Amino acid sequence: MNIKYALLASSLLVTMLLVSSASRAENSGARLKDIASVKGVRENILIGYGVIVGLKGTGDSSADVTARSLGKLFSKLGLDVTKNEKINSKNAAAVIVTAKLPPFARSGVQIDITVSSIGDATSLEGGVLLVTPLRAGDQQTYAVAQGTVTLGSLADGKSTFPTVGRIVSGAMIEKDVDTNFSGKKSFRLSLNNPDFTTAARLVSLVNAELGGKFASARDSATVDVVVPFNYDGNTVELMARIENVRVVVDSKAKVVLNERTGTVVMGDHVSITPVAIAHGDLSIQVKGNAGKGDRLYEVKGATVSDLVKLLNTLGVQPKDLTAIFQTIKATGALQAELELL
Repeated sequence: MNIKYALLASSLLVTMLLVSSASRAENSGARLKDIASVKGVRENILIGYGVIVGLKGTGDSSADVTARSLGKLFSKLGLDVTKNEKINSKNAAAVIVTAKLPPFARSGVQIDITVSSIGDATSLEGGVLLVTPLRAGDQQTYAVAQGTVTLGSLADGKSTFPTVGRIVSGAMIEKDVDTNFSGKKSFRLSLNNPDFTTAARLVSLVNAELGGKFASARDSATVDVVVPFNYDGNTVELMARIENVRVVVDSKAKVVLNERTGTVVMGDHVSITPVAIAHGDLSIQVKGNAGKGDRLYEVKGATVSDLVKLLNTLGVQPKDLTAIFQTIKATGALQAELELL
């Protein structure tokens, strides 16, 4: 009886280990959708010129563009305004309206917009944006904006930038973006951070997932995928299948150093070849053994992490940290790209 229970417990333990191993394998790496994008599937910028009215004396004081805009508006509304008659109103302000048109946008969908003053208005708070057409780079109108402006405020209720505001769901898309993605015979994936190793891994994983040679790397940033015949006319389902494939992302060795804060960020591939450093009263030697002398500090191992830990322990200032890393890079001892912020 005890042997039976022991075998059952052993079987359960093996099952749990297999499930745990599978879970770790599934969760390792980044999803394809997070490291790459489909060419042509992207946002588009919309822009337009509009007028905000209803301000409490905080609008444009003498902007000619605002006066001309109000004159044209009054004419369209049936109010006769002579060309020589100048319209001044501090309750109105000229603004540039911007928005992002999402991929596969369809008419009737509402999007957020941003309004920015172009005159001498002091605040757009409480104003109402009049009907404003928004155009894309092809000069076609894709959306129409209108609504009440809101300003982001701090804890004290004051706005940091009172001449810039947002209107949530302030524009209605009026024209569909024609993209027949489901009928594509092939599509191209663009890596957000080009890397030959990552591209090669991605190709192998996609081919393994689809059971054939359907993906191929064009370069370090581009992977072409041919739609299998069983997904013909249903590219959406194909993309939904492969976009969750997890890829272990590779990258160049890189050190990012912020001189103002003294922050150092690095990857796990960064190393330093044996080198001796003398900076002011400080002397450091990077080598394989650990130890201390009177003025000579030796770093165990040959990684940037070890060096940074020692420098922080010794109280090295951010400006000195920058100078040290620049010098190490100049000598060729830092086996990584150095970026200063």
